[in-house]
Amino acid sequence: MSIRVLLADDQPLVRAGFAFFVDTAPDMLLVGQAADGAEAVELATCAVPDVVVMDIRMPGLDGLAATARITADPALAGTRVLILTTFELDEYVYTALRAGAAGFLGKSTEPADLLDAIRTVHRGDALLSPKAVIALINRFLTQPQQADAVTGDRLAALTDRERQVLGLVAAGMSNDEIAAHLVLSPHTAKTHVNRAMTKLGARDRAQLVIAAYESGLVTPSRQQ
Repeated sequence: MSIRVLLADDQPLVRAGFAFFVDTAPDMLLVGQAADGAEAVELATCAVPDVVVMDIRMPGLDGLAATARITADPALAGTRVLILTTFELDEYVYTALRAGAAGFLGKSTEPADLLDAIRTVHRGDALLSPKAVIALINRFLTQPQQADAVTGDRLAALTDRERQVLGLVAAGMSNDEIAAHLVLSPHTAKTHVNRAMTKLGARDRAQLVIAAYESGLVTPSRQQ
């Protein structure tokens, strides 16, 4: 079954380029194009895409606000948002993830990498570019926040192994890498990740990363 993709960007030429690459991918189907956040929300409600490729800076309703509306809609629970922008800044990375985005890439990304990113977030995995990962960590280093009490309480429901796995997810490890690190089967690692997501009410791995940091489970060091 094809991955249903919605594109949202205020630049017609950029949208056309993205549309071309999505259209040529044998496993994808372009279901709509939006020129601003409000149109993206409207089209997402109608088309129910699997993945929305969302620009941040758009007129009217921006991509962050549009992402928050899409991820908050129960009818779009299966829709993942991939943020694609020229602005890989810490404030955008953090806000995008808090809004429910599953991935974050710069517009300098190669076409093949963009298509792989769409496939990755469609599978339910988080995807952050290296610059975005560094920016997210730096935000916590320079503007430390107190642990989220609600998330902290939820962590009490996790087993020791699930907490360990959550920490490794926050470190950017894939299921296969977690399995190798803990000497588990990939299936068992995936099971622990899924159970942690369920217990924490996380949509995807990106939300697990946020939960790990905000709960205080993971504290980034200045050596990172």
